[in-house]
Amino acid sequence: MARADRLVRSGTLADVARTRPDPPESLTQLLGGGRSALDATLPAVAFVLGWLVSGRSLEWGAAAALTAGAGVAVMRWRGGGRPVAALLGLLGVLAAVLVALYTGRAADFFLTQLLSNLASALVWAVSILVRWPLLGLVVGGLLGQRTAWRRDPALLRAYALASWVWVGQYVVRLAVFTPLWAAGAVLPLGAARVALSWPLVAVCVAASGTVLFRALPDGHPGLRHPSPPP
Repeated sequence: MARADRLVRSGTLADVARTRPDPPESLTQLLGGGRSALDATLPAVAFVLGWLVSGRSLEWGAAAALTAGAGVAVMRWRGGGRPVAALLGLLGVLAAVLVALYTGRAADFFLTQLLSNLASALVWAVSILVRWPLLGLVVGGLLGQRTAWRRDPALLRAYALASWVWVGQYVVRLAVFTPLWAAGAVLPLGAARVALSWPLVAVCVAASGTVLFRALPDGHPGLRHPSPPP
């Protein structure tokens, strides 16, 4: 006991505690659940249902989508979500509705989603190429590290490799959405929007987590303890 007290006073035990690898943690736990991805599909489903039930009326489809979008925004806000995030989600629905009403083409309700996925794929890819992988920025921000992880070559490499999985997620959506949108296939677009929301996000988070943790060398202290080179 006396020896342990001396070690504590000398700082040795504190050093060991700081360098001991953390137990493996799930990227899903860090990034949270997929409720936001699931909520994002409700306005699209409402649009398709409203469009069908009304005899393919864009106005009724638009009204249904806006009603669902407003409902989701209120639920997010009352559930403790950030008001800005709730408002942005509603504005996204409004933009999709305005595009469809302007062009007079129901499939164009999904055009903003298609363009959003294209932009996201490009942003994530560029972030990797310039050595600022977005997954590192997101997880580092959640862990309160800011950019400390960039000084750890192993973590930087792991975040870069795992970020390619997220690029792949957006590329998959583009590969599915683009031909359906070009063909004006509203029902398949609605089904694809559901199938490629929460299920795809769940697969992406799990796969990127696997890549991230396997890319770290043995003995690395973990995501919470960036190790700058000596």
